[in-house]
Amino acid sequence: MISDRELKVLIEKVMQEISKEEPKEVEDGRTKEGSIRDITEKPIQEIFYVPHAKNKEQYLKMKKKTPARVGVWRSGPRYTTETLLRFRADHAVAQDAVFSDVDENFLKEANLFMVKTKVSDKDEYITRPDLGRQFDEENIQRIKENCKAKPRVQIFVADGLSSTAIEANIKDILPAMLSGLKGYGIETGTPFFVKYGRVGSMDAVSEALDAELTVLLIGERPGLATGESMSCYMTYKGYPGIPEAKRTVVSNIHKDGTPAAEAGAHIASVIKIILEKKMTGVGLKL
Repeated sequence: MISDRELKVLIEKVMQEISKEEPKEVEDGRTKEGSIRDITEKPIQEIFYVPHAKNKEQYLKMKKKTPARVGVWRSGPRYTTETLLRFRADHAVAQDAVFSDVDENFLKEANLFMVKTKVSDKDEYITRPDLGRQFDEENIQRIKENCKAKPRVQIFVADGLSSTAIEANIKDILPAMLSGLKGYGIETGTPFFVKYGRVGSMDAVSEALDAELTVLLIGERPGLATGESMSCYMTYKGYPGIPEAKRTVVSNIHKDGTPAAEAGAHIASVIKIILEKKMTGVGLKL
């Protein structure tokens, strides 16, 4: 049986031989001389593999309107290598978004202190959603000690199912929201970050701080189109066990959806309406 060391040496030799070969040009310039090509550098909307298409221009116009995987191709009944590799690369981005953690230095720069739900690690987070809605006494006390009691609007952030979404959006959306609310004369509490948080964690926060309106910015479940999408959930006078129908949500916040700064301004205007009508959820008419 070949050892790991022997395998590593063999791979290095193969890579050296490959690097000596003349770089081959591929249609649409999809290779770079002297380097391994990044197959994700082009947006999926610009990728088109259908040979001899009867109406390529209309096909490309359609692709610009959706991140769906149209215009890919096959070899017999199977995907082509390029199509399969792009699929696996996008799937890897989604997995990284779920299983990575928000950098603590990022939280310091964003001026967010951190608390944690009853979840101990990512595996438990995936398998025990109930624990992602609860805090132990130590973390509840930390929230109470560091946050303003009885705020009119309490905003906080949770990683949810995409830590990538938090790092991609928070620095733009949070200042936009706070600035918008300040412009409306609406008082806010102290923002913070929840590790391993689910949407239901906002009800425990609402109860602990006696907030009139609780607002949660949380990473969405990533898909093959993006791993950076975030949602904003809002609950008026929330409490543990509140029906999900009493939440208002703004979703699809990312650079290819609703950009973070624009979403922040929009959410501030929605919060103003919520406080005027004193309700969230299906009963709220925006």
